[in-house]
Amino acid sequence: MKRVADKLEEFLGLGGIKKDVVLLAVSGIAVVASLLKWQPLPFDLAWIAIVLCGLPIILEAIIGLVTAFDIKADVLVSLALVASVCIGEIFAAGEVAFIMQLGGLLDELTVAKARAGIEKLVHLTPQTVRVLRGGEEEIIPAQEVQVGDRLRVLPGEGVPVDGVIVEGQTSINQAVMTGESLPVDKTVGDTVSSGTVNQFGAFEMKATKVGEDSSIQRMIRLVQSADAGKAKIVGLADRWATWIVVIALSAAGLTWLISGEIIRAVTILVVFCPCALVLATPTAIMAAIGNATKHGFLVREGDALERLAKAGVIAFDKTGTLTYGTPEVVAVVSEDAALDREMLYRLAASAELLSEHPLGKAVVACYKKENAGQPERAEAFEMLPGRGVRARIGGKTVLAGNPKLLREQGVEMAASGGAEEYVRRGCTVIYLAVEGAPAGYLALSDTLRPESGGTIAALTELGVEPVLLTGDNENAAKTMAERLHIGTLHANCLPEDKLAAIGEFQRQGKPVCMIGDGINDAPALKKADVGIAMGGVGSDIAVDAADIVLVDDEVKELPHLAALARRMMRTIKLNMTFSMALNFAAIALAIIGTLDPVVGALVHNAGSVLVITNSAFLLKWRKK
Repeated sequence: MKRVADKLEEFLGLGGIKKDVVLLAVSGIAVVASLLKWQPLPFDLAWIAIVLCGLPIILEAIIGLVTAFDIKADVLVSLALVASVCIGEIFAAGEVAFIMQLGGLLDELTVAKARAGIEKLVHLTPQTVRVLRGGEEEIIPAQEVQVGDRLRVLPGEGVPVDGVIVEGQTSINQAVMTGESLPVDKTVGDTVSSGTVNQFGAFEMKATKVGEDSSIQRMIRLVQSADAGKAKIVGLADRWATWIVVIALSAAGLTWLISGEIIRAVTILVVFCPCALVLATPTAIMAAIGNATKHGFLVREGDALERLAKAGVIAFDKTGTLTYGTPEVVAVVSEDAALDREMLYRLAASAELLSEHPLGKAVVACYKKENAGQPERAEAFEMLPGRGVRARIGGKTVLAGNPKLLREQGVEMAASGGAEEYVRRGCTVIYLAVEGAPAGYLALSDTLRPESGGTIAALTELGVEPVLLTGDNENAAKTMAERLHIGTLHANCLPEDKLAAIGEFQRQGKPVCMIGDGINDAPALKKADVGIAMGGVGSDIAVDAADIVLVDDEVKELPHLAALARRMMRTIKLNMTFSMALNFAAIALAIIGTLDPVVGALVHNAGSVLVITNSAFLLKWRKK
């Protein structure tokens, strides 16, 4: 029996949504023709709607009852259809079948099922690697790498497995793991993770974790497990279906026994058919989705807004979400009386002009933006991976980099409380020396989006608790949280740390909405009750993992979305209350014989129209 049911379900699913739309259109025309008494064929055209729309409903109800004794709204619909046909009320049966399938189609259109994010995660790691054996370089498939193998990674390549650097210096983009835009300098003895990217400088590494044990594979498993653990909201009509069926059958049976008129019993089944109840949720959701689209949100999951309405916590990633994710020069401080700020800034930009390091490129870009000019090209330039740069400018040797570079070149570092303060605030500091003497420093930091503060304040007013989950260091995270008045923060977060933090909130009975942009956010976006990804700057994997995508990265619209979700739920509850009240009133009239099946069908059809109209008001609703 189970095999037969599976085959039936497979058959009913053939053709997908396109088939459903075509059949529904044909059925709608047939129902209208039947209402107008147009009969070009030797049978009532409502039979077309019964066969095309009603038969699948009956089969789905039988499958649910046989395989799992699952009583849903389609059971009562099937009873109404069969009873109407048995007493010859063909139009009533066709109309009910059409309305119910319309509700089912609307519901289906709001649900996005396809996900490609996990496949994209797999492709982040190289398919081949350079392995060193016997002093010779050999290219082998990545899956053949063994623990202990010595590998070579060239500039621009992804790190194939987890390991330790044994030769060379470089800078690694670890956004895949931490979400942070600033690269991390690595040297001999430092660990590197699979999926991260070598920014420049070739290095050799020893593999320590391969295959399923590597960081990127752990990420994939996190995404899979988080998705499996997210419960889907059951349709309200289906949730109440058992009680609706029991009440409807009891009312119909008692009416038949007392009155002796089967037409009254059939009328009760028809008017009790939860057409408006079925339409209450999907129509409101579709209208709310339309509203959200106009404000820059792409809602990928049909029930995402239902879940968002219940969210008591909104967890933010920092880099790329509340900030732009690109470093900018926030301070230029000269410690040499012979150099003013402008001169020091120009020397730094000239020294970094040929640099491949993201921080060096940021210095040059910010200088050009501020001064609207090209810095002087260095007479000589040397890249010192993991330290900084050395350049010859105007006949003078200029050093720009970290304290390690200056110490190695014999430069006595000036005690700078100002530089330490910037470091404490989470900034990256580039120190400069001219002709062997300390000259000053530049401080770089990720820049806050101007709308972030207002967004956090508006969400707090709605009663939602903002939380910061970031892979950035404690100092930078704390500084940002203080600026935005966020009370709860978790710094130095790896993907599994964000997952754990969200899980803890959920165990406390607090539904969580997660907002992020990076690959490292994908597991958290899946785990959260609602995941919102930044579509413009976010990775494809984060977007695929999310329920909602913020297309234009304007976080200022988040309070509107949260308020819209709550408004949508109020609309759904109003729709349901109205539809149930109408149904009970129609039942009372059917019991006393005032309504026949045809009039009853038209009555709840009118109820369905009113439900759709009420939902449509959500299209233009705006948070005041």
